[in-house]
Amino acid sequence: MSNQKNIAAENGEFKKEISVFGGVSIVAGIMIGSGIFYLGSYVLQRANYDTGVALLCWLVGGVISLLGALCFSELGSSMPKAGGLTVYLNEVYHPVVGYMYGFSQWLIASPGSISAVAIAIPTALVEFFPGMGDMHIKSIAIVLIILFTLYNILGVKEASVMANITMVAKIVPMAIILIGAIIIGNQMPDLSPVPVEATGETASFTSGIGIVAFATLSSLWAFEGWSNVANLGEEMRNPQKNLPKALIIGVGFVTVFYILFNFAIYRVIPIEEAKTMIEADNVYLGTEVARRLFGGFGSVLVVAAMLIAMLGSLNGQVLAYARVGYAMSHEGHFFRNQGKLSNKGVPAIALITQCVIAIILVLFRSLDQLTTLVVFLGAIGSLLGVFGVLVNRYRFPDKEKPYKVPGGVVTVIIATLCFVALLVSNFLDDPMMSIFGLIVVPAIGAVIYIYYDRLNKKEAKNA
Repeated sequence: MSNQKNIAAENGEFKKEISVFGGVSIVAGIMIGSGIFYLGSYVLQRANYDTGVALLCWLVGGVISLLGALCFSELGSSMPKAGGLTVYLNEVYHPVVGYMYGFSQWLIASPGSISAVAIAIPTALVEFFPGMGDMHIKSIAIVLIILFTLYNILGVKEASVMANITMVAKIVPMAIILIGAIIIGNQMPDLSPVPVEATGETASFTSGIGIVAFATLSSLWAFEGWSNVANLGEEMRNPQKNLPKALIIGVGFVTVFYILFNFAIYRVIPIEEAKTMIEADNVYLGTEVARRLFGGFGSVLVVAAMLIAMLGSLNGQVLAYARVGYAMSHEGHFFRNQGKLSNKGVPAIALITQCVIAIILVLFRSLDQLTTLVVFLGAIGSLLGVFGVLVNRYRFPDKEKPYKVPGGVVTVIIATLCFVALLVSNFLDDPMMSIFGLIVVPAIGAVIYIYYDRLNKKEAKNA
């Protein structure tokens, strides 16, 4: 297309600056945020306060995410392009499918996720600064978005270094809490994986499956974001090998870390006490563990870990998400300036655009609304991507696939069913926001697609 040629003629090149460790840091950096200190409460509550079942659900949530990572690894190794899933859907299904997904990411999901994390950072400090109001929180969130955007414009190497530093910096205080709780804690949680009803009686097989599924959905919130390193395929060294490694190692590491961290919580807080806290809306069990182990120092440790975790997540999101607009521009039906690279090898205009949209969302949407919409749109993309492995094999049997999903069709079908369940659950939880994300946002994208389609045909005719 003439659009693509024009972009290529004036464009720079991506710089391959991201190593395997950098990829793992980005994956884990986006996934591990403040949620590690409170999401375990929702999993435990949905597991009817059965610690063995709750730990099982964390394992199942990690396995589901790992299945998704395996599927994305096969697609990414054969199509290591900037934009990740947007490009995969273009190739595997049709450019319209990739465009609709990409547009929803560009307009809502990506900047929405950035906004949600940026709002969460000052919100975590309200306990220490009671006078902090809504406008203070939003002002700080806006400043953070601008600062991280400017930093990422410096280059992907700098952004990758930041991901590595924050990854190590947040794991250290969390590891101190984890190890201290396991060693010092005097509770021995029940590790039986047999589900129980709310009454305490052993659940039937059907009821047990429902309990595990319901609790696992809560754990999946903590695994959200693993796929975004795929957006950086063109900026990874040897992406055919390193992209699958980064995805699999990153998701695997986070799964083990989540299981151990929640086990550590159970070592310190008796289950009946945890139940009382959660039912009183005191869900920050990880914070309580740190306080009991280390007193005032524990509170400082938790705040430091949470802030570093969220700052690392914000950096990873700003880095990865801007590549979606770049990929859509190169497909030929999007704003052409989004596909330009600076002399630093980064999509600077796409980064600035993402920054502006994220700031608008900070001003006009709440944290809960942003989270619901982002998770739903992410589930749609994950479902299409996972099932796309089978479509890709059927449509392009001769395409080189350096990495293939272990277990083949069976693994892909299991992963597909898991993401269908996640999608249905999110829809039932908030149907209005889900409908908005499923219909309204793609409809706006369709208008832009049709406009550029006609413009491209007109240019081709006049060429």
